[in-house]
Amino acid sequence: MFRGVYEHHIDPKGRTSLPAKLRETLVGAYDERLIVTTALDPCLHAYPVREWEQLEASLATRNPMEPGVKTLMRLYVAPAQECPLDKLGRILIPPVLRSHAGLEKDVVWAGMVKVIELWSQDGWRKAQDDARGAADSADVMRVLTELRQGREQS
Repeated sequence: MFRGVYEHHIDPKGRTSLPAKLRETLVGAYDERLIVTTALDPCLHAYPVREWEQLEASLATRNPMEPGVKTLMRLYVAPAQECPLDKLGRILIPPVLRSHAGLEKDVVWAGMVKVIELWSQDGWRKAQDDARGAADSADVMRVLTELRQGREQS
């Protein structure tokens, strides 16, 4: 499982290092390849190939003409690119993906269980502020309650 928040830099060529803890999880549980795509938020999602293939398989069972499915395919699947790690643990983020997330100099990697988010530093700060503002919302409280009840039943 991916967890933790890590600040790094991205060079002018679009290379950034995958943080060591995230790299250990990736290599230990999967391999050294990530599928990187645009998220619905102004960030990128990086999936281990196996997790991405499971997502694609689930989408393949859906009607591609269904409006939500079509939109998801266009915004999430179509821009996806395989981005392997090099021997130094760096990943090259293609320009079109960097542009979507506004990645220029300082970036933030955030482990999100089965996916990793990659944000610009400013984008991450705004997302955190927004999340804190919604932290007491009914939706968040409902999910926390469901998680607690699930643990108690186990």
